[in-house]
Amino acid sequence: MSGNQPSEACQGMSTRRGSRWRAFVQTETGSAALLLMGVAAALLWANLDMRSYEAVWAAHFTIGFDAHHLSLDLHEWINAGLMSLFFFVVGLEARREFDVGELRDRRWVLLSAVAGLAGMVVPAVIYMAVNAGESSVHGWGTAMSTDTAFALGILAVFGSRLPASLRAFILSISVVDDLIALAVIAVFYSDDIDVPALLVAVGTLLVIAVLRLVGVRNGALCAVLSVVVWAALHEAGVDPVITGLAVGALVLAYPAPRGDLERASHLFRLFREQPTPELQRSAAQGLAAAISPNERLEQAFLPWVSFGIVPLFALANAGVEVSGAKLAQAFTSPITLGIVCGCVVGKVIGIVGSMAAARLLSKGRLRPNVGWGSVTAGSTIAGAAFTVSLLIAAIAFEGEQLNQARIGILATLIAAFSISWTVSGVIALLPPARRALTLLGRTDPMTDLAVAVDARHDRIRGPQDAVVTVVEYGDFECPYCGQAEPAVRELLGSTVDVRFVWRHLPLTDVHPNAQLAAEASEAAARQGRFWEMHDLLLARQDALSARDLLRYAQELGLEVSVFRQDLEQRRGARRVAEDVDSADLSGVSGTPTFFINGQRHHGAYDVAALTAAVEHAHQRTLATRRDAGRPRPAAR
Repeated sequence: MSGNQPSEACQGMSTRRGSRWRAFVQTETGSAALLLMGVAAALLWANLDMRSYEAVWAAHFTIGFDAHHLSLDLHEWINAGLMSLFFFVVGLEARREFDVGELRDRRWVLLSAVAGLAGMVVPAVIYMAVNAGESSVHGWGTAMSTDTAFALGILAVFGSRLPASLRAFILSISVVDDLIALAVIAVFYSDDIDVPALLVAVGTLLVIAVLRLVGVRNGALCAVLSVVVWAALHEAGVDPVITGLAVGALVLAYPAPRGDLERASHLFRLFREQPTPELQRSAAQGLAAAISPNERLEQAFLPWVSFGIVPLFALANAGVEVSGAKLAQAFTSPITLGIVCGCVVGKVIGIVGSMAAARLLSKGRLRPNVGWGSVTAGSTIAGAAFTVSLLIAAIAFEGEQLNQARIGILATLIAAFSISWTVSGVIALLPPARRALTLLGRTDPMTDLAVAVDARHDRIRGPQDAVVTVVEYGDFECPYCGQAEPAVRELLGSTVDVRFVWRHLPLTDVHPNAQLAAEASEAAARQGRFWEMHDLLLARQDALSARDLLRYAQELGLEVSVFRQDLEQRRGARRVAEDVDSADLSGVSGTPTFFINGQRHHGAYDVAALTAAVEHAHQRTLATRRDAGRPRPAAR
């Protein structure tokens, strides 16, 4: 719910999420590009002067004093220190998906865990089979992990070919992957464990969990405790990067509650009336409190991680000699071949095979939330290994073996991109109905709309039996609802079979005329002219006083005396209150908020974004039909 747009109370959750979503997609693409630039720079530097490349990262830096200090080389500070922030952001997003995203379906969490585990075990087994009898067999951990940054970057490149829901699929598997990989580092690739230090780390992490559970939001305290966990894990001989993932996964995500938004509006009005430093601080605190700490922290850390830490990690770890002789030696080495075969082939076998087995054994109760074509594309994308694989390679190998492992890891990026491009291209050649089924599957999406559309009660525009139903919670005085109206009109005039439902959500704390305007539309509805009044009110949002409303009634040819009496007796208030209650049940606190076939729309609400979301819903409906001749059901 964070974004870079102006902070106005009437700006809805959809708008804020839309801004954040667009920025995040751009961040993923930009981050992947910078990551590639970091890899290219490391390769160029290492092949021009390997000695200086190694000397820079071997430089030691010390913090602390006397006997209480920590001395690590620059390479370790980046891999163990800065990368903790990368995993912190991964943990934040995983928690958000778990709390408010696709992972709310706990069956999908279980299936992701199974697929993530199998997608690591199978590559490790393939690596060990290729390296059987060799001293390099102990490096099996390098073939296990999917790189989250590169995987999401590749997905962003193929975004037009693959469904948006595939992102949650890849993210959920990546999180399981990271958790298991970090556990593997801790158990198999760490030094002798110092039990007292480990207990300090676990105990401090439990303190952070309790503070989050009781609602303590002191960021400075949690940051200090996180540093304690990191230092304790380091002293225990366990790779401390797991700190970031663990702490990030503890930070709750939730929609902004209406009460918090109204309190923030009240504090802002107080500041507007009397702009003092004290009221400014109160208003700022109130605005911050209305947004979940999960999204505030992600907004703060994501740019630094994506555009700074991850490319720096690539620069520090991807330096490897790539002469013809070195490449020839690497691709006859069981280390390189084991990594490439494990990641590229093993991920597909492990993920697709485990999901198919889970569906078969559960008799269909456990199934992907996307189609099998998307599962296959996702598994090929998951073959991109980098961050954690390089971490493990740096621990497991040295000298020429490390060089061969790095070449294998870099080769997985090229292979994953190429195979994913081929798979998505083949799917794109299928007929529309078959392509929809292949990408989206037959699983019904989760329903976010608490109160289903009722043709006898709701205000509906468009065919009653339309394939797609768009519900908007709106406020006639909200300027963002006015901006969204042209997009809605274009949708209704498109070739997609769609109906539109308007539900009232007057934000009376910021729009003094919103409630009266909503009741005026209901007074017009009593004379059969709801939609005419609806259109007029959105077109003239700056003039919604009682006198203006009476003038509009006359302009529409209504019986003004009856209209005036309905307004005075507030006959539409109950109907408006029912819509507001339904908004509360669905967790809606801002306007405009859209639901498309029962699913909350978390993107922008311009023409392009809404059209894409409606097309997606339409394709999913096509995919779930069992035969083309079956009568079309009414949208619910």
